[in-house]
Amino acid sequence: MKPSVWSLRLASAPAPLTSPTAARCWPLAAALVLAAAVLGTLGLGVGSTGIEPVWAMLADPIAAQIVWDIRAPRTLGAWAAGALLGLAGAVAQGLFRNPLADPFLLGSAAGASLTVALALAALGVSPFAATWIVRLGLTGAAFVGAVAAVLLTLALARGVQHTLRLLLAGVVVGMVLGALTSLVTLLVPDVLQAMQAFLLGSTGFVGWSACAIMMAVGTVCIGAAWALARVLDGLTLGEATAQSLGLPLAPLRLALVAVIALATGTAVAQTGLIAFVGLAAPHLVRSLVKVTHGWLVALASLMGGLLLMAADLLARGLVAPQEIPVGVLTAVLGGGYLLWLMHRRAG
Repeated sequence: MKPSVWSLRLASAPAPLTSPTAARCWPLAAALVLAAAVLGTLGLGVGSTGIEPVWAMLADPIAAQIVWDIRAPRTLGAWAAGALLGLAGAVAQGLFRNPLADPFLLGSAAGASLTVALALAALGVSPFAATWIVRLGLTGAAFVGAVAAVLLTLALARGVQHTLRLLLAGVVVGMVLGALTSLVTLLVPDVLQAMQAFLLGSTGFVGWSACAIMMAVGTVCIGAAWALARVLDGLTLGEATAQSLGLPLAPLRLALVAVIALATGTAVAQTGLIAFVGLAAPHLVRSLVKVTHGWLVALASLMGGLLLMAADLLARGLVAPQEIPVGVLTAVLGGGYLLWLMHRRAG
């Protein structure tokens, strides 16, 4: 019997905010928000000379301008980019039913790298140059490249009907586009040095406009992911179970892929390639509380924002006045965490 419209709406509705699961999740969400507020306050005072009291800096007009024009958007931008990556990671792991899936699995990172390399070869400038028109051009190139790579993955996979085919197509697209990026850097050697900031990830050049873009996109993506959370819950039990709920899997899968592409492309365009945040954030949430995907995507967003904000603080303060690329720091810390997690589960 064909399911009714009401059964479809019921099957795809998100979990209520007052359920027993929500009672376990609200304290964790509040703790993550509080921790982010504390780290955000610290981020306003961390600079090349170490930690300075924020209230003392605000009393000096020049120092206050540094706080509001440089440190504040950088700190908020780190949180927003981490939230986007955490959200995309939770959706990707649910869609592919693989706890090792990350937001870059559909080739978005390789596509962004290729278009940035091509733009740099044409413009011959740093990927985070101060000139606004250059910055806008490279940011747009990274976003277009990330989305185009995902579309290419969908074309090779012949849609979203088969999750395994989509996964393999993403791996192939990532490898091919990565090889093309290497070819561009080989033909134009100056591009490699100019791309270092993008490839290693940086939050140092995020401004208020970038923060506004990431916050707006994050709001749209988390709303869509929350609405589609029951689809991910059904997919964890197998495609047959999801279909038995009357869910039209093909269009819903496409919507989930669009969420991953939009969130990842926006974060990569503003901060470059930052590894392991999208992979580790959902793992950390699941290790603290057992939740359905409706709460997982929300908590993974908060956890991802907290992780990248903490990594940004460490990148600024560990070897001040020098600064460690935040992408390198997240890769080291995230890789260490996953190795510890594998060792614990093996034991």
